[in-house]
Formats: sequence, C-alpha cells, structure tokens
Amino acid sequence: MNIDMIRAADARIAVVVRRTPLLNSPFLDEIAGRRVWIKPECLQHTGSFKFRGGYSAVSALDQDTRAPGVIAFSSGNHAQGVALAAKMHGVPAVIVMPSDAPKLKIDNTRALGAEVVTYHRATEDRDKIGAQLAAERGLTLIKPYDEPEVIAGQGTTGLEIAEQAKAHGITQADVIVCCGGGGLTSGIALALEADAPGLRVRPAEPEGFDDVARSLASGQIEHNAHQTGSICDAIVTPQPGDITFPILKRLAGPGFVVSDGEALQAMALAFQRLKLVAEPGGAVALAAALFRKDEIEGDDVIAIISGGNVDAEMFRRALEGI
Repeated sequence: MNIDMIRAADARIAVVVRRTPLLNSPFLDEIAGRRVWIKPECLQHTGSFKFRGGYSAVSALDQDTRAPGVIAFSSGNHAQGVALAAKMHGVPAVIVMPSDAPKLKIDNTRALGAEVVTYHRATEDRDKIGAQLAAERGLTLIKPYDEPEVIAGQGTTGLEIAEQAKAHGITQADVIVCCGGGGLTSGIALALEADAPGLRVRPAEPEGFDDVARSLASGQIEHNAHQTGSICDAIVTPQPGDITFPILKRLAGPGFVVSDGEALQAMALAFQRLKLVAEPGGAVALAAALFRKDEIEGDDVIAIISGGNVDAEMFRRALEGI
C-alpha cells in the first residue's frame, strides 16, 4: 500500500468523483479557539467518502473478474458506494448489511440496484456470510477498509486536502478523521505524508468503540468488547485493519474519543453554521475539533465530515439541541 496506488486511483476516479471543498465558519472557529476547516465528504456521491473507495476497487478489477459481480459487507455507506460503483460498471452487487442499519441506508442500497442480505450484528459473522456468498456465486469481495484499492480510493481525499490546505496557506495542522477500521484515515495519512508532511492525521471515534485510539496507545491491535451500543453505526468496527493499522501506527497522532451527545451537537452545529447534513459517525471528527481544543495545537485544524446518511428521526434528535 503506497502513494503510487493512491495516485493511480485518483486517475481512475477523477472523472466521476466529486471534489469536495474545504469550508470554514467564524462561528465554529470561536468554539474551537482556532480556525476550523471542514472537508464535507457528506456531499460526495451516495452521501459519504465511501464512493471513492468503492469505485476505485471496482474499476481496478479486470473485466473478466468484474463481470460476475461484487459483494461487500457494510452498515450502509460502503454498501452504497459499492452498489453505485457496480451499477456504473454494469455488474451485479450483493451487499451484506446488519439488520439494525438505518433504514435509509438499506433502502438507498436497494434503490441503487444491489441485492441486500441482512444479518444480526451481535450474533452472526458478516465476514463468514460474505465469504460463503462470494464462493457460491463467483463474486469478488470488496472489503470496507482492509483492502488496498479501497484504501487507495479513500486516500484521494488526502490528495485534495493537501492541495486545498496549500491554497489556504495551511502548512501545519491536525487532520481529524472519523475512524472505523481505518481505511479513510490511513489513506489520507499516506497522501499527506507525500504531499503535505506538515499535516498530521488523527483518528476520532465514539466512546466505547475507540479501538484505534487504544491500539495507537498500546502499539498493538486492540478489540472492541461490543459491536452495538453507539448511534455512530458508520464507524463501529471490531478492530483496526491488518493493513490499515501499521500505516496509522507509523503516521497518525493520538486518537480522540467523543460521546454520542457531542456527535449530535456537532451535527447540529454543522447544519446551523454550514448548512451541512452529517450522520452521527460522520460528525465525530468535527466534535473532536470543537470540543477537544485542549488536545490540539496550532492555529488550524481540519476535520472530515465523512458521511451524511442519517435517518430523519436521528437528525431531528440532533437539531433539538439548537
């Protein structure tokens, strides 16, 4: 996994991906005590950064391998990214999704033409289900984060950040990334190492599911005790990836941990000040930038809003705090 793969992915996806802006609000700056720059991947196709990795992985397959179709497992954002990428390439997609995933994500995945297979998050093994279906149908499995071509696609976000930061005169800053298995975080870390070495990636996670933060602190992969119990479903994973963790161990700064309540508050502020719709898991990086200011140094901080696929009831819950 290297910068050359990220640049190659960028060349493949450039014609279809949305180049998301770098936004700023003086109101958020005041809360954070520094300039806060927002990279809104909630504006990406399918409502999250996952389209980058999904399209990168599908487009990297040779035609014969791709033709029978692809399979993925996801709580919703990777599902939609792969489903749309498969549709754009004219091949079938099967998506294995937890039965408690937000209805919006399940409905959207089906609407993109994918076959959805549900499972119970706490009692069934999605990896086993995905592997069995892949073998039975001749499908190519596209993992949500521990897959080089997926990481390469997510890393294109970092190429954009490096270019945009330079345009704004930002040479030193923490780049806070909503982190599950670490695909986006590690991809951005590799891109910044090459193109903006003064910018440092730092993962943000929900309380109780801070496996990456704990792994970085201990120097070895740590596991989460539970798979349910946070509203930040998009970034609840068992542990960091075998491919992603060594990259993060080498390049990432200490992780942030935020509460569900802080994620909801960040959602409300993103809507109020920037008119952006964020889902809970997509708002934890902004929450860290705003509410962990004593853990950040420098005049600038960059936060990724990684997704905006939120059910109406959850969004209303967030807006009640305004």
